[in-house]
Order: sequence, then structure tokens, then C-alpha cells
Amino acid sequence: MDWGMRNRMSQLIQPDGHCFFLPIDHGYFQGPTHRLEKPGETVRPLLPYCDALFVTRGVLRSCIDPANSKPIILRVSGGTSIVGKDLAHEGITTSVRDAVRLNVAAVGLSIFVGSDYEHDSLLNLANLVNECEEYGIPVMAVTAVGKELEKREARYLALCCRIAAELGARVVKTYWCKEFDKVVNGCPVPVVMAGGPKCETELEVLEFVYDGMQKGAVGINLGRNVWQNDHPVAMARALRAIIHENASVKEAHELFNSVKNGEL
Repeated sequence: MDWGMRNRMSQLIQPDGHCFFLPIDHGYFQGPTHRLEKPGETVRPLLPYCDALFVTRGVLRSCIDPANSKPIILRVSGGTSIVGKDLAHEGITTSVRDAVRLNVAAVGLSIFVGSDYEHDSLLNLANLVNECEEYGIPVMAVTAVGKELEKREARYLALCCRIAAELGARVVKTYWCKEFDKVVNGCPVPVVMAGGPKCETELEVLEFVYDGMQKGAVGINLGRNVWQNDHPVAMARALRAIIHENASVKEAHELFNSVKNGEL
């Protein structure tokens, strides 16, 4: 691994081997998502607690302060919307040249294994890896499922993650599931957990994150379960405690309540 690639990976995955990525890229297919209408304002109080932002180039340029940011993972796939026919019909929307211009730590795109556009999305990944390796930029593959949430089970996700790694992804983002260790154990590159739709309770989020970390994930890429929470800073601090401070679910939940109540 060349110096540039190692340097960028070290910006993402911290010295303890863990990471907390904060995605705010939802608008590329959802439009002005609830509580992400003004991304810069949403993310500003959360920056001290995350390790990197996952964001599109448009929001990066217009909403994120270049003098006070975290490492950037640039969303480079898209071309579909929530009201369109098929979320899986994505293409590459951002050039590697633009990624270099924006000085990003990594780029990310979605793959849709098992969809009508499986072939296209996997070739998107392979071609992106081919080009990014020339510049020492890691690629994060996102194992997307579109609207088919029932696909979030270990056998399917393990298949997706392994294919992404085989095609050259340096990091894979996937969903937590039961028997999550089977997903991680079959993937030879670091795995981070996605949040998916907002959970019903804070405890539910902390429990699946803790379980995933115990089963081999290196961290999280959670958005809605952080910034759609009524107390986003408290949630970010609780998650960071699990990821970087080896906190238990109980300890993290107590921290959430203390910050929420203004005690810390």
C-alpha cells in the first residue's frame, strides 16, 4: 500500500482501529431530508464526535466549512431518486479528478447485489477502484438494498461484502444483522455498520452498534439515528463512547441521558 493510500486510511480508521463516520449524503436521492434541510447547521455541533463525513460534492462545497471540517468520504454514485422507478439504477456522478480537487480521504458508492442493475453497479465499483488506486484514494462500497429491507440478513450481506472486497473496495459499509459475525468474518477488509431507517429508541441503536463492534465491525456510518434524534449531540457522544472508549450499552445509555439532561 502506497504512502498516500495509507495516509488516507489512517485519517479514516483511528489509531485504536475504530471509526465513526457521519453520513449526510441522504439528499442525493431523498431531497431535503427531515432535519437535514440545512446540512451545515445539522453537522456543525456533531463534528467534534465523528471521525469523517460522508457527503456529496454539492453539499461539501456549499455547506461545509473547509477550515473546520473532518476527513471527507465523497459520495460519487447517484442518478436516481426516491420517487423514481428503481433506486438501484445508479451511475457514477463525480469524477476522480474532482475528488482529488476536493482533497478527500476516500470516495464511496453503492452496489446493488441481486437487483436488475447488479452488473452495472459492480462494474461501477470495479472501474472506480481502477481509477482511484492510481491516485491513492480508498473506495468505500455501500451494500445498498434499495427499498427491499427484507434482504438484510447475514447470508445476503456476507455475499455483498465479499464481492465488494474482491473487486477492490478498501472499506465496506453494510447493515447490522443477526449473526453479524458471519458477515465480518467473510470480508477481508474493514466493515462499518450502516444505520438504515431511524430506530424507535436510543437503546435499540446502542445495542446493535455494541453487538456489531463485538462481532468485528471497525465502526459505524450512522446518520439518521444521530441527527434525527431529538438530542443528536447526546447520541453522538454515546455512540463514540462505544466505538472509541469500549463503553458498554448501559454506560453509553447513561452517558446519553446525562448529556441530554445537561449534566455533562
